[in-house]
Amino acid sequence: MERVLPQPAPKAPGRRKSIFLEVGLVDEDTLWRERSPAPALISDRNPKKPRVRAVRFQSENNIFREMEDQPDEDDWESASDSDSNMDPFEPTQLRSTLARPRVYRFGFLAVVLGLMLSVFQIGTVAPMGVKGGVIPQRSIEYVGNSRLTKREDTQTDVCTRWSGQSAIVNGTLYMYGFRTSTSPQQENDTWTNDFLSLDLKKSWQIASPSLTGLPKPSGPPAVSLGYLWSSFNSLYLYGGQYSDSPIVKPGPNSIWEYNIGTSKWIEHETPKTSAGDSAEGDGQVVQRAAEGAGFSVATLGRGWYFGGHLDDFTTEGWSNQIGRVYLKSLLEFTFPGRTNEAVESLKGGKTASDSGVFRNVTEGGLQGTGSFPERADGVLVYIPGFSDEGILLGLTGGDNDTFTQMNTIDVYDIAKSKWYKQSTSGTMPKYRVNPCAVVASAADGSSHNVYMFGGQNLQPAKDQTQYDDMWILSVPSFTWIEVDQSQQSIPYARAGHSCHVYDSQMIVLGGYVGKELSCDSPGIYVFNMSSLQWSDQFTALTGDKALQPWDGSEDNPGNPLAQQANQRGYDSKAGLEGSYGYAVPAAVQQVIGGKETGGATLTAPVQIPTEGPFKTGTAQTYTVTGPNGAIITQTINSSGGSDGQRGPNVGAIVAGVIAGVFFVIAAYFAFCAWVYRKQVKIWKEHAGMVTARAANNEKNDPFAAQGASAIASSTKNSSERAQRDMIGTRSSEAASAIRVSDERGANSYTGVAGVAGAGGAGAGGVDALGRRSSVASSTDDLLEGQEPTFWGVRGVLLNPRRSLRVINRD
Repeated sequence: MERVLPQPAPKAPGRRKSIFLEVGLVDEDTLWRERSPAPALISDRNPKKPRVRAVRFQSENNIFREMEDQPDEDDWESASDSDSNMDPFEPTQLRSTLARPRVYRFGFLAVVLGLMLSVFQIGTVAPMGVKGGVIPQRSIEYVGNSRLTKREDTQTDVCTRWSGQSAIVNGTLYMYGFRTSTSPQQENDTWTNDFLSLDLKKSWQIASPSLTGLPKPSGPPAVSLGYLWSSFNSLYLYGGQYSDSPIVKPGPNSIWEYNIGTSKWIEHETPKTSAGDSAEGDGQVVQRAAEGAGFSVATLGRGWYFGGHLDDFTTEGWSNQIGRVYLKSLLEFTFPGRTNEAVESLKGGKTASDSGVFRNVTEGGLQGTGSFPERADGVLVYIPGFSDEGILLGLTGGDNDTFTQMNTIDVYDIAKSKWYKQSTSGTMPKYRVNPCAVVASAADGSSHNVYMFGGQNLQPAKDQTQYDDMWILSVPSFTWIEVDQSQQSIPYARAGHSCHVYDSQMIVLGGYVGKELSCDSPGIYVFNMSSLQWSDQFTALTGDKALQPWDGSEDNPGNPLAQQANQRGYDSKAGLEGSYGYAVPAAVQQVIGGKETGGATLTAPVQIPTEGPFKTGTAQTYTVTGPNGAIITQTINSSGGSDGQRGPNVGAIVAGVIAGVFFVIAAYFAFCAWVYRKQVKIWKEHAGMVTARAANNEKNDPFAAQGASAIASSTKNSSERAQRDMIGTRSSEAASAIRVSDERGANSYTGVAGVAGAGGAGAGGVDALGRRSSVASSTDDLLEGQEPTFWGVRGVLLNPRRSLRVINRD
């Protein structure tokens, strides 16, 4: 048998926890130390007799229990040398806390087991299997760290987070990498390979976003400032910078793919470029760049990375004696299974392999001229509808000394692989780097509005200033519009943050906030792009439709890309991802004309282009009404209302329900108040009438205090009072005998003598029949229990029908 060389116990602090103990395979002293402060196998470090173990399965906390009999030290040593003669798992003592019947059963089983073992030991049957004994410590050779460890889930709660990579697929936002700090006192930033997801199919508050920590991958490196391209079913991690404090040397230039369906990471080693239009030739190694601007369009099946830099923290083998190199190239990645006529190897409808195809565009139009500077820390966005496959806009960015101009925008025609420039109009934003930007389209496609938030300047060096302003660049007019945030509570100024658009809302992730703010947790914010307001929650509009593919039919509810209802599709003619529910803001309408669903009157650049897609092309427009005139798209306007017939307007529904509930409650209180006031009025009139009548009767009754004669002469104007105050019966056998019952005092008066003996009214103002002679007596008796009240079970609020009955009876 081949000799087994396991790792010694002292080298394996991460022992796998199991309800089954691998007896005899580890050093027992080390095991005793590792198990503390859990229940120890022995309480005496110098045992006297061989210790015996019992395996129990009640819980993981009491698998192994200390036996009552303590072994002798000499016997323990002899037992170690003769383990082959004893079964280490034989139970020989039971817990003293067991119930008596259970003790009997286990005792019986122990006797039977002992007899069976004796039979096997003296029998002629050859033993089967292998007897396991203790492997001597001196015979164990260390063969390296072979522990199996469970991958740690990403921590969702950090102090600050910035400069990461993120993408949205089917209503889930994935976040990879980021530089983080876990406390304000942390001196060095942590470069991570954190992996998280944020659910956009359900609504959540920004104070508690729907974050989930996914297992940290074991292959992809801990990088920041790269990009995460996204197809319909995979994520592709490109570029990024390794830690500079502490210094971590970069590894190979691999592209890491995360397959969402299988939840597995796949490494594509040493990618190389393919020849194509305006690009380098075949076989060029794809270098890892950082601080560039990335973007991906799933409907086109491509991703891009624009600009950035190379240095000793991005490129393996780079000497720290060589300075940083800034780039102006555009790296294009065609997703597996997709076509791209601009690549030589994919012409004629061929599709990319499982590793995808790279093309490095370096000679596209103005890209080769001096007016097209190298840059890093900019942003890249996609605009559909112009040229055959849409365009890319490169905004902001710079290097150590210069900023990219904000009055001129770089425009890339995807189909022609050429760069152009376009002048802008309106008030210009300040020059900046590291902002974030997203785009939303009008329902009819007449305008596409770029939202840019935050960023920072570059000078003075190491003393940058972060911005918190919001700007809109409306295309195709190329007009800058500043968003008025003066009356809002806005996020703290930041740079190096990520932005995404989904359900017409801008989602801001993290960002560097300087030293003024100690922590920015959870650091996720939401901006309503229709109302131009920062919100305290994300409102899911697409919902589970993001999980249903769209088959092209109008009745199909699927909308995995959260596109406008009339712009759904998977090709270059489809609308922008994330624009579902977008309404053109009033501030933009004032500049370009039109209304919430589009209809812009300013449909060309204010500054006339010299060449490019905006000189010869026009925007692609979409139909917002059906043949019968019904609106087939949905917009969420600034007041929270909606137009259209597709999809629920969650805000309007909630507001309507709340308003309806309050209206019903208000109407009920008004009704109760009316009943109460009417009851009080009638009660007062009734009380006054009864009081006046009682006073008049007492004044005109000459026998009010004359004992028995009062019985004969007393008359009642109210039959109800007579029945309540006096219950009298005449006997047919003795007409002269009169029986009177006083309900108040429970006294009986029989006959004339008995009545006379009552003494008339008496000192308490009560006559022979127990009636009070005061004015108050009439009020107390007649209105007892009828006083109006607003609260309580008998009140008008909780019992208005009873109150109405009281009023009607009186």
